[in-house]
Amino acid sequence: MVLWILWRPFGFSGRFLKLESHSITESKSLIPVAWTSLTQMLLEAPGIFLLGQRKRFSTMPEIETHERETELFSPPSDVRGMTKLDRTAFKKTVNIPVLKVRKEIVSKLMRSLKRAALQRPGIRRVIEDPEDKESRLIMLDPYKIFTHDSFEKAELSVLEQLNVSPQISKYNLELTYENFKSEEILRAVLPEGQDVTSGFSRIGHIAHLNLRDHQLPFKHLIGQVMIDKNPGITSAVNKINNIDNMYRNFQMEVLSGEQNMMTKVRENNYTYEFDFSKVYWNPRLSTEHSRITELLKPGDVLFDVFAGVGPFAIPVAKKNCTVFANDLNPESHKWLLYNCKLNKVDQKVKVFNLDGKDFLQGPVKEELMQLLGLSKERKPSVHVVMNLPAKAIEFLSAFKWLLDGQPCSSEFLPIVHCYSFSKDANPAEDVRQRAGAVLGISLEACSSVHLVRNVAPNKEMLCITFQIPASVLYKNQTRNPENHEDPPLKRQRTAEAFSDEKTQIASNT
Repeated sequence: MVLWILWRPFGFSGRFLKLESHSITESKSLIPVAWTSLTQMLLEAPGIFLLGQRKRFSTMPEIETHERETELFSPPSDVRGMTKLDRTAFKKTVNIPVLKVRKEIVSKLMRSLKRAALQRPGIRRVIEDPEDKESRLIMLDPYKIFTHDSFEKAELSVLEQLNVSPQISKYNLELTYENFKSEEILRAVLPEGQDVTSGFSRIGHIAHLNLRDHQLPFKHLIGQVMIDKNPGITSAVNKINNIDNMYRNFQMEVLSGEQNMMTKVRENNYTYEFDFSKVYWNPRLSTEHSRITELLKPGDVLFDVFAGVGPFAIPVAKKNCTVFANDLNPESHKWLLYNCKLNKVDQKVKVFNLDGKDFLQGPVKEELMQLLGLSKERKPSVHVVMNLPAKAIEFLSAFKWLLDGQPCSSEFLPIVHCYSFSKDANPAEDVRQRAGAVLGISLEACSSVHLVRNVAPNKEMLCITFQIPASVLYKNQTRNPENHEDPPLKRQRTAEAFSDEKTQIASNT
């Protein structure tokens, strides 16, 4: 006896499996029992259909099986290699299962057929029956519904209650460009087997893509597809170099759509406006902006060394903190001032347009001398954010012997949040060692490292947080007896300072 089985894992590509039974020595009376058990097991397995033994099992013709491959909802094959978008070339007719019902019960029935109903962009799930004005045709998912036996028990029960025949009919559905998803279009157009770009960063009305070399011949088509398939996107751009200049912006090419790079974004309930072609903005850092903001309490002080257009400075200022925000890029400085006014925190943020080192050794030094010289009752918590991952660690040298005079109590020393990239097998240890090397100390036992995000394969963005030791910050390391702390107490205070923010990187990063 030979049994053919169509195996369709996860409802996609299918292939036939051939099972051959050999001589059976057991009693013939056991065969029906064994056959029934095998049948039940196969029927319950996802994606398995029995072909043959037609009197025993409900089946669909083998010829229809091949029509239900993944190509059913793929664009026509002749669009492969297209570099200039021709929307008319995506027309295609497919055979769809439909269920005929009386028009007055459609709404009630659709609630029970959510699983079985067709869900495709731009396709109505219910259409008029061209042969009967009093009836409607419900489009069904061809990957789930093959015959009336494909309905689940609950669905069949509802059909019976509403006096609807579960008999399946066929309908020729014409698909157009509007009915295909962006990923389906690009997979059909790009060379077979190549990576498909369907994701991007959204900055207001702008879709920001990072195309790979093999995608560049199709860049204008990709840009137009992104605009067509994402409401609100009117411009698609591609980064054509890395962020390697002092102003932290990058050259970009408009792939499709309008040239206007003036945009408005909303992040964590704050509004920012800027010219995306001239400043740095990364929507993937929204969670990190919130994380740092939550560490500060009302009355604290923040020094934002590389402030950009204000995603750290503005939320922190809204918490009634004092903020000193700096950026070397004149455009960032301009939009930082603008956004502070836009979000009504301009009275709480002092804005500077300086090199990061000059900012630390100028305004930051002056403010720290005043803040750390206050009485113990009035001293706020001081945080320094350094979000320039490519180079921020180098700027840590500006803290070495920055202040004169007697060191303050260690609990009031500034807390630094310094960002960096790492391609090391152990990125946390790599960042600790590099930051410690610049400061001339070990940060192994007195720092925490937070994994911000994966930037690229084998490249992580991290934030190392630590309190600057007095031995680094002060030129004069002679301490007043009243400020001296025993090592155990000092370690306890240091641990408390990081208790709200310590995050360990998983050992497999």
